[in-house]
Amino acid sequence: MARSGIATGLNKGHITTVRELAQKPSHKKGALGKRTAFVRSIVREVAGFAPYERRVMELLKNSKDKRAKKLTKRRLGTYVRAKGKIDELQGVIAESRRH
Repeated sequence: MARSGIATGLNKGHITTVRELAQKPSHKKGALGKRTAFVRSIVREVAGFAPYERRVMELLKNSKDKRAKKLTKRRLGTYVRAKGKIDELQGVIAESRRH
């Protein structure tokens, strides 16, 4: 909200113009680079899926989503990581159905 120039109230304070700041390099942390994505895809192609990932894919194919989430959470430690892994494996299943 714009400042009013008055010392009290919701929009109190000296009137200033808001500056457009350049994005910090730290805001890009964790973004997937082209090289990393390529290397991961090659490793996935060569090594395949872990046994628990194959089991999770079977559960997802048989529409046992809750059991799949529980298993994945148990293996990976956090629910957020489990949700990411489930999304990834559902993408793989959808891709295999297309071809």
